[in-house]
Amino acid sequence: MAKSRFEYVRNYELPDPLIPGTFIVVRIDGRGFHKFSDAHQFRKPNDKRALDLMDLAAKTVMNEYKDVILAFGESDEYSFLLRRNTKLYNRRRSKITSSIVSLFTSAYVFHWSVYLPNTPLQYPPSFDSRAVIYPTEKEVRDYFAWRQADTHINNLYNTAFWALVQGGQTTTEANKTLQGTDSKDKNELLFSKYNINYNNLPAMYRKGSICVRQPLPMSTVDPLSPTPPVTQRLATTADIIADHDSSLDQPNAQLANDEQKPIKKPKKVKPYEGIDGELVIVYEDIIKDQFWNERPWLLL
Repeated sequence: MAKSRFEYVRNYELPDPLIPGTFIVVRIDGRGFHKFSDAHQFRKPNDKRALDLMDLAAKTVMNEYKDVILAFGESDEYSFLLRRNTKLYNRRRSKITSSIVSLFTSAYVFHWSVYLPNTPLQYPPSFDSRAVIYPTEKEVRDYFAWRQADTHINNLYNTAFWALVQGGQTTTEANKTLQGTDSKDKNELLFSKYNINYNNLPAMYRKGSICVRQPLPMSTVDPLSPTPPVTQRLATTADIIADHDSSLDQPNAQLANDEQKPIKKPKKVKPYEGIDGELVIVYEDIIKDQFWNERPWLLL
């Protein structure tokens, strides 16, 4: 940057590093998405096209930032987990949050026509973001458990609400019908009145989308063929004579060479860290132990 007498204003830019050695979670939320979904006629209670678009935007973020090792999405929000030892942008809060939310938003707009080709954008969508730090694995697990529990609560309510509306009630009447009900009541209403078994609805709606990397499978080698095949030519008479003479001169040369070869130590296998591999979307229970036990690298 060129020197000038105005450069002193840089002194007002304060550093905002996040505490080292802690997990960073960046959560983005759609701004005014009730209005946005109505303006673009999203299907109720869930529009798979819009959810798939959110998932692709999240994968775009994870492809760009390898230190983002887990993402969880529901409705118009997505949460991104960064590795505990990340050095991304020197852990500057403003830089991390602004970079992730801007890339997510641009990917959402860029791929809009792929998922909603017959629905032109009426106006630009926008998302806000925040970064929160968590000191231990427990808080990280509890955070994602909270978001998945929220997914279930919201989706069960919305499923019952829109069943009532599509069944003839006004939105005010549907809200009043559901006032004071618990999950058991809503399940009973859906099944008895609309023949909807909530547990049979797509897991994507009930559990949310989880974006993670999985290790690429190791290349397999046939133990009977330890070396790659070599194309051989037919031996000539001169080759045979030369080999015979060499074996007479040095009958134990090959044995001596084999004995002198140093024994190679097996290379240490580096533990998988979740920063490379195939990005996949899964719809699993993130509250119980199994998800985390199968992916120990998420909490390193």
